Amino acid sequence: MSDPAASPSEPVRAVRRANTSPAGEPFVWLTALGVTVGVAMVVGLLGVIIANGVGVFWPRRVVEVAYVDGGKPARLLGVVALEREKRAIGASGTETQYYVANREYRGMAFVFVDDAAVSERSYPRDVVRIEREKDGEVIGMPVELRRLGEAPLAANDPRFPAALDHAVAAADERRGAIATLLAEKGAIDARIQQGRLRGGDDGERARLEERSIALRERAAELRKREAQEVLVLDLIGGDERRIRADAIVDWYFPNRLGPMERVGHFLGAMWAFVSGTPRESNTEGGVFPAIFGTLVMTVMMSLFVVPFGVLAAIYLREYAAQGPFVRAVRIAINNLAGVPSIVFGAFGFGFFVYVLGGRIDELFYADRLPTSTYGNGAIIWAALTLALMTLPVVIVATEEAIAAVPRGAREGSLACGASKWQTIAKIVLPASVPGILTGAILAMARGAGEVAPLILVGVVKLAPSLPLSASYDPGDVIPGVHTSAKFMHLGFHIFDLGFQSPDSDAARPMVFATTLLLIVLVLVLNLSAILLRDRLRRRFAVSAF
Repeated sequence: MSDPAASPSEPVRAVRRANTSPAGEPFVWLTALGVTVGVAMVVGLLGVIIANGVGVFWPRRVVEVAYVDGGKPARLLGVVALEREKRAIGASGTETQYYVANREYRGMAFVFVDDAAVSERSYPRDVVRIEREKDGEVIGMPVELRRLGEAPLAANDPRFPAALDHAVAAADERRGAIATLLAEKGAIDARIQQGRLRGGDDGERARLEERSIALRERAAELRKREAQEVLVLDLIGGDERRIRADAIVDWYFPNRLGPMERVGHFLGAMWAFVSGTPRESNTEGGVFPAIFGTLVMTVMMSLFVVPFGVLAAIYLREYAAQGPFVRAVRIAINNLAGVPSIVFGAFGFGFFVYVLGGRIDELFYADRLPTSTYGNGAIIWAALTLALMTLPVVIVATEEAIAAVPRGAREGSLACGASKWQTIAKIVLPASVPGILTGAILAMARGAGEVAPLILVGVVKLAPSLPLSASYDPGDVIPGVHTSAKFMHLGFHIFDLGFQSPDSDAARPMVFATTLLLIVLVLVLNLSAILLRDRLRRRFAVSAF
């Protein structure tokens, strides 16, 4: 007979199994489910942005569609933009949206066609897609190239592509020369105006005026040559249009491109988008001024917020007497992190722009008044506003990093005769660098994506000139950096395209492309800071302790 003490009864074994199972296991699975859903949503959102953003630059084939419109036969050339079920009440079937370009001639760049009314679809080999400086793209069949003093060159002539390339390149060179002349003329006119306000030398002003007139005449001579080369285009149905070569930015035969040619055109279109300037209410062209403005503003913000945030954290943690006042300050800092960003924008507009900027104009740039130098929105005020907004993040992260330094390291330093500041500078701060950079990374990520405060303190819809140049302006706090200039920002660019564009259909692809670019820029900034943090962590791992 077995010993009862050696063989516990069934109820006792059940109690033991219940005690050994984790009591919070359902919550663990619920937490894992929440994380999984969150990651899936983020990945899905990034997938949608990447697919739509990258697809903007892929050269898709142009289709010729024959269909019936209102009982009459019609034709169009376009690119398939969207396929969907009919949305009209009581309607059934599908419809297709085509990007037909030619907004200047048709009045709209997108057209919906009932698929049931389509009788034929084809892909003509000779269709050409033209990107213009103004008025959007044109899609049509080339007829001939007319040049002043020469016989027209037919589109089926083997020399036609090279001749059109040469005409576009020559027009682009003239356009660049005209822009250079006008920029020089503008700088000279500004010097003339300053001389009049300050009462400068009349002889010098006369020489500048003579130079300005010469530049204007030279630009006028170049403009006279703009109409010498004209491309004749058939928009289907015998409707011909003439496009001057100087209005063409780029052109290609989309239905003639092979796989490698499509990849090459795709890379070229992406580079043109990244390196070009905006056109047509920001719905065309590139976004380089917005990229540069975002980068400069974020770097300036980091240069402001990190030193002040670190100094404030050191004082609160190491020097301030811990008591009700310090606790109240910490509570205020934590609450400051939850203030809506538009409130910071209103404060920056009222204090930085009007009070501080206006005072700077009165003290240092009185000769330029009533024209404001710093009394308007500027990139430096935007950087200071965002630095104030992200300051709590840096303070809290730095305080946590300082508090995590082992007490023995401090006591060992003090026991060796080091002063309190020497201990902080040589022991505490090096060991806290990873935590400090974590706060800086979070501040950069938030600051680079903010839009609401920037609308009030300096961002603009279009500022093709960069806030940086090799020349020095008396209004520059930093030589070569025009801190008093307005700037473009990728976040505001997205807002402008999505909500203020006159053509929402044309702006939609640019919204995805610009959003993808902003994500990539923030990712690059964060990865750079993370790599720097890891490098400093390895460097100070031994010396800090």
